[in-house]
Amino acid sequence: MVPDVYEDLDVLADRYARAVLVADPPARRRLRDRFVRAALPFAGRLARRYRGRGEPADDLEQVARLALVKTVDRFDPGRGSFTAYAITTITGEIKRHFRDHTWGVHVPRGQQDRVLEFIHARTVLTAELARTPTVAELAGHLGLEEAEVVGAQTSAAAHSTESLNAPLGDADGAEVGDLFGDLDGKLSLVDDRTTVAGLLCELPGRERRLLALRFWGNLSQAEIADELGISQMHVSRLLGRTLTWLREAMLSDTPPPWTGAGGPEHRVLVKARSGGVRAAVHGEIDRDNADQVRRALVAATVGCVRGRRLTVDLSRVPLLSAAGIGMLVAVRAVARGRGVPMVLTGVQPAVARVLVIAGLRELLTEA
Repeated sequence: MVPDVYEDLDVLADRYARAVLVADPPARRRLRDRFVRAALPFAGRLARRYRGRGEPADDLEQVARLALVKTVDRFDPGRGSFTAYAITTITGEIKRHFRDHTWGVHVPRGQQDRVLEFIHARTVLTAELARTPTVAELAGHLGLEEAEVVGAQTSAAAHSTESLNAPLGDADGAEVGDLFGDLDGKLSLVDDRTTVAGLLCELPGRERRLLALRFWGNLSQAEIADELGISQMHVSRLLGRTLTWLREAMLSDTPPPWTGAGGPEHRVLVKARSGGVRAAVHGEIDRDNADQVRRALVAATVGCVRGRRLTVDLSRVPLLSAAGIGMLVAVRAVARGRGVPMVLTGVQPAVARVLVIAGLRELLTEA
């Protein structure tokens, strides 16, 4: 009665409906089977529209064929076109198959629809903004609360999951699940990281900034020098001293005292004597603390009786920068103006060479 392939399914459905009205049950089953076989190519074409979306083509065609059988069994000629009814039913079953079988975890149908809207909105806004949209921008585009957008984003990430039995690279027989429970090589660094974090807080602000620019900002010593307004050689000295202190502090129960600028050990100790005033300077003198040392030495000069000597002890000063030289020149001018002789004692060789080059030899010879 019915050919194996028939293009106009509506005409075919009309003939089938009239034939089953007068047929007995065995004949109805034969008519139904022939009608389904004739409509199978139509179901196959609908299934092929969804190829390449992560599901095997054979599974999709099987779903479409089962949906076709349901369509034939439920078809009522008085309610409209068979083709339209078949398209709606088969397409719906295929989409339901994707919802039920392609998600790695169970997600409610409403949330699945929201995920599809979220993915579409993210694609559109990314094209418009030329960047990844924020949660607030997605929420405004979709008319949702930000919490709902975050939920859709989380659900989208759960769409595809990875099996613990997936092969692990080129290793023979190794699987992803073999990594669970393995030793974490970075676990032993937790104590060191915690200790370093605490020690960094004990460093002066300049040294902390110096380390941040070098190891987090990846700047060269020359670039750091330009940033801080000091010489590249001074940056090298500061880095070496800071890293040496960190290493010593890491290996000791009690951190060693910080003797650089800005630390608690950097100070000027003034003591009055019968022959005048003695000022002992501790720590390096550079642009960050030169003004502080100058004020202390000027105060010591003012407290010195005219004609008595101001003795500046530099035995605890390992470094004297250009700012430090300028500071000593300023203090010497104040001392001369008040009639107070000024001498330097305990000068270390490296500092003495700098003083001689700067023209302050007379302060050394008077010592």
